[in-house]
Amino acid sequence: MRRALALAREAAAADDVPVGAVVMDAAGTVIGEGRNLREATHDPTAHAEVVALRAAAASIRSWNLDGCTLVVTLEPCVMCAGAVLQSRVSRLVFGAWDEKAGAAGSVYDVVRDRRLPYRTEVVAGVLEAEASTLLRAFFDTRR
Repeated sequence: MRRALALAREAAAADDVPVGAVVMDAAGTVIGEGRNLREATHDPTAHAEVVALRAAAASIRSWNLDGCTLVVTLEPCVMCAGAVLQSRVSRLVFGAWDEKAGAAGSVYDVVRDRRLPYRTEVVAGVLEAEASTLLRAFFDTRR
């Protein structure tokens, strides 16, 4: 989570929403990382999770990330929760809850929806205060 927070700070410095993400393989080795790049790339899908998942898939030369863990500073949105399921990530770890658009237990629970063919384990609230403070500070400067 500390590396994801560092990536989130990089996103904030680049004037993007401070979210960072890291993908680790089953041994705990980082195989992909990302931060929000929507502003830099003008790409609405360039959320930290998607960037990290793409990097991890390229790293292992497979879309199937079964056995991997995605660590992200903010609860994923619906799009990112879908990407988690499509990539078969086994575990999702996140820091801050997203009470407006979260899809891993707050507003929705896409990643554990029993109607879908694949589900992922969720560990929430890791370094939550630090992740929340970073997000709050970013948005406070824009209000």
